[in-house]
Amino acid sequence: MNEQTQPQRKPVILSGMQPTSVLMLGNMIGALRNWVYLQENYECFFCVVDMHAITVRQVPAELRKRTLDVAATYLAAGVDPNVSTVFVQSHVPEHAELAWVLNCYTGFGEAGRMTQFKDKSEQHSDNITVGLFTYPVLMAADILLYQADLVPVGEDQKQHLELTRDLANRFNHLYSPTFTVPEPYIPQSGGRIMSLQEPTKKMSKSDSNQNSTIFLTDTDDVIRNKVKRAVTDSGTDIRYDSENRPGVSNLIEMYSIVTGTSVADVEKQFEGKGYGDFKAAVGDAVADYIRPVRTRFDEIRADVPTLTKILKEGAEKAQHTARRTVRKVYKKVGFWQPEDK
Repeated sequence: MNEQTQPQRKPVILSGMQPTSVLMLGNMIGALRNWVYLQENYECFFCVVDMHAITVRQVPAELRKRTLDVAATYLAAGVDPNVSTVFVQSHVPEHAELAWVLNCYTGFGEAGRMTQFKDKSEQHSDNITVGLFTYPVLMAADILLYQADLVPVGEDQKQHLELTRDLANRFNHLYSPTFTVPEPYIPQSGGRIMSLQEPTKKMSKSDSNQNSTIFLTDTDDVIRNKVKRAVTDSGTDIRYDSENRPGVSNLIEMYSIVTGTSVADVEKQFEGKGYGDFKAAVGDAVADYIRPVRTRFDEIRADVPTLTKILKEGAEKAQHTARRTVRKVYKKVGFWQPEDK
């Protein structure tokens, strides 16, 4: 008699964003559009990482509002709460519980070597907290709680993922296999959107110059005006050369991604045309790309009861998985539990 075939477990992916600002075009291209594809073949946990956000001082009312804004943006971009688990980090207490245990297995020197801690300490020299120092350990807890196989990470988070892997391996070695050791997930096709005003640095949602960033809530006219004011270069032809002509190259990359046109075809399309015509076309294309997301966001954000219900159900589902991991960890480190004999 043949054994009954068991359904194959989908690999687990975890990712999240901080609710420190409105999300922008770079978030859409670099992460959200990939999340939509990933949910078809992976078991996905997408959280709003509000606990990470308070490593820098926040205005409480604004943080609460932005938490809902970011969650609504996930859904507007195409993340399906019936397929993926969408939740708010602080709604699952196990994140903090596992982070404390992992803190006790992290060397002071290990945490001190994190370059992001050094960078953020310089940016926020008046508020260098222990939370900022142990931020990567909380990130490790986020990942290990759900036994994530893969984690989408940018260049600035690779060091944190390496710490996560080290902690998982250390704990597994000290006790017995407990955590899945995660691998970085590198999208097959990516896109790096740079600042419109300083095209040698990444577009950032926290940039003090609002003209540098295209937000997913910007109107069509605002988008067109920002692109019109974008820094280009001294040349006149529309040619991709990221090293010597970062400004026009950034706009070419942007147009290529939002229209699905190859860079070579973009160059052919605008051969012989000037920056004015090109910027107008880029502005229109980006506005067309963002408009359906913004429209859907407005609809979702206006229906707070439904959004609240989605996040509540997501947190309950996430906690079911997270609780299993924490119980296992607590038992292995020697914490007595009421069900123990």
